[in-house]
Amino acid sequence: MDSSTTLLLAAHGSRHPEGNDEIRRFAVEWRQRHPAWRIEVCFIEHADVLLAEGLQRAARGARRVLVIPLILNAAGHVKMELPAAMDAARTAHPEVSFHCARHLGMGREVFAVLQGQLAQLMKSLAMPDPQTTGVILLGRGSSDAGANGELAKLTRWLFEAHEHELVELAFTGVTWPRLETVVQRQVRLGMTQLCIVPVYLFNGVLIQRIKAQVERLQKQYPQIAFAAGSYFGFDQGIFDLLDARVAGRDLPSGALLECDGCKYRQAAEAEHLHDHSHTVTIASVHAHAHDVGQDDHQHAHI
Repeated sequence: MDSSTTLLLAAHGSRHPEGNDEIRRFAVEWRQRHPAWRIEVCFIEHADVLLAEGLQRAARGARRVLVIPLILNAAGHVKMELPAAMDAARTAHPEVSFHCARHLGMGREVFAVLQGQLAQLMKSLAMPDPQTTGVILLGRGSSDAGANGELAKLTRWLFEAHEHELVELAFTGVTWPRLETVVQRQVRLGMTQLCIVPVYLFNGVLIQRIKAQVERLQKQYPQIAFAAGSYFGFDQGIFDLLDARVAGRDLPSGALLECDGCKYRQAAEAEHLHDHSHTVTIASVHAHAHDVGQDDHQHAHI
């Protein structure tokens, strides 16, 4: 890694201070693995150092900044807010070359991490029979159908790779189905044990909410054996995946994000960028983009 390059980890950020502290500790551990690398950290929301300041810090004394989204799914934050912040940074620092690696994604590396999580949960059960043990992948949930679809892909991969009768997907918010609904369905279909695998990188408000949900479900279904996992940010596979991103493996042509340079991204920003309620709908974004670009006779790329 060239000494004139700064690596900027861009994390989501959490209202739970412990979650942001863990991300900072993660960065410290990654620096220890690569002491010659200059690694900075920033957050998209709910933290002290946000994107704009993080990019400014990374640009100091650097000729090149490589932003690495420490995020699993490419939803609004990755598709719109991050490219917008990088555009502003390029204008403010024309002497610095800004590039962006792919977000962590839902590929084979993360799939391997999930398989390791499931294996540990199965070992914790008194009778680890996959035919009577249902699996529930529990994601954050997004108004972006593509992001939810990526998690659905991993759900199918787990089903194909194992002998579990039921492998299903649930979400903690924004979209459906929710955890309680899927648990109820699997119990009705005869599962006597349930493995709940959260697909989260670090601790936060939602991780605490999941723990409370599982405790309530255990009381509601005392005849069912529950095994619930946790976040997996410090898993070796995540560090390996970041190393691959820095090395440029799987980097898209031109180091662009999905919506970097797309005019419909700018059209949607007015509606999405300042809304962190996570309730913006896909239909509203498409409708707004269509209104702005209807005279261009092109399809929206959002």
